[in-house]
Amino acid sequence: MLLRQALGEIWGQEPTAEELQSCSGSTDWEIVDELHRRRFGTPLASSTYAAYDSACLARFEATFHPEGRQAVVHQGLVTGMTRLLEAGHRVWLVSGNTPKVLDFKARLLGVDPRIARLGSLPNLDRVGLIRRALEGCAGPHLYVGDRPHDRDAAKKAGVPFLGVGDAVPGSHPILNPEAEADHLLEAIARIQG
Repeated sequence: MLLRQALGEIWGQEPTAEELQSCSGSTDWEIVDELHRRRFGTPLASSTYAAYDSACLARFEATFHPEGRQAVVHQGLVTGMTRLLEAGHRVWLVSGNTPKVLDFKARLLGVDPRIARLGSLPNLDRVGLIRRALEGCAGPHLYVGDRPHDRDAAKKAGVPFLGVGDAVPGSHPILNPEAEADHLLEAIARIQG
């Protein structure tokens, strides 16, 4: 809904829910680029994506604040990320959200600011984002996600996957979103052997 509203602000008319659902990509760049190509017949310019990033951030800030909607924080997972970082692991928060929205959400959820962040960038799909985060890192690697597109991207990137919640069925390990930090660390240790 917030994505549609941000695009409506930029384009003068919101895309329909059907148009949005018919997009094949899973990152904001892919989705907005596909909608732009359909509507205007041209690829999305970086400057238009930057305007979308700012408009989307404004929508999130207007929605999630102390008197507004509250974010659901899975504190065990957030704490587990910090503990991994403090144990010397390289930890990235990779998201299909625009960079400004990812930064906003990370602050809202209390993600340690030392954790690197990589939001949706022009011309990169989710696999490309994962690969960009892994550049210069010998591993071991692991991608954690809560949607089928996360699982599929990890597989295409050749990275083991840890699912969170019931929306990512499969043979991979799955954590409850309410898992404690120790559960996250134990699951990662089992996966990495």
